[in-house]
Amino acid sequence: MSIETEEELEGLRRAGHVVAVVLRELRRRVQPGVTTGELDALAGRVFARHGARSAPKLVYDAPSEIFISVNDEAVHGVPGRRRLKRGDLVKLDVTAELDGFFADAAVSVPVGQVPPRVARMAAAAQASLRRGLQAARAGAPVNAIGAAVQAEAERRGCAVLGELTGHGIGRSIHEEPSVPNVYVPELDAPLREGTVITIEPILGLGSSAVRAGDDGWTILTADGAPSAHAEHTLVVSAGEPLVLTAAG
Repeated sequence: MSIETEEELEGLRRAGHVVAVVLRELRRRVQPGVTTGELDALAGRVFARHGARSAPKLVYDAPSEIFISVNDEAVHGVPGRRRLKRGDLVKLDVTAELDGFFADAAVSVPVGQVPPRVARMAAAAQASLRRGLQAARAGAPVNAIGAAVQAEAERRGCAVLGELTGHGIGRSIHEEPSVPNVYVPELDAPLREGTVITIEPILGLGSSAVRAGDDGWTILTADGAPSAHAEHTLVVSAGEPLVLTAAG
């Protein structure tokens, strides 16, 4: 999607605000003993309170309100009876639809104290996201984002799970362009002002390969190593991008 009017921008802001609120409330509830299903139910209540809907359920008939991935689950983990325990790293991936507009964000949340290398990986995901945001400027090539994300992740000793990418968003969950987290030479088309995209580094501590889970939804690291995920939805501009899913 490329924003053409103030009304479209306001619609996206509202959707992004819902995502930020859901993530804020979920983070407060992440603790040992809580089930991922309980967190998912909370997300559904917050969606309803704001008149929003789960975008994955709406578009893809997903089995949950949001995706919750734990430890070696990289993305699209399906919530259920699993109880969180101290030392887990939980990835909360929230995509909302509100009045025909979509926004998407993710954060990695430690359950109590996690191993130092896992904490460093989660910090690396956030740092890589910041680097990607800095690279997202009108006129810059799309692949500048992946180059920035990859350089920061590898500088911090993490592998980029390169099969998993960011994407355009706005009027549906997944739109053009694809926004890889690694440098792809042929993706040299310039970013246009007003384009709405997600940037979402997904990092691991071992191999960069992933595999599909038995449930048909969850994507895991191929080697069983922990992973981390950080994501925002943003609008490209000539200067700093407008982050629609930032807390506040």
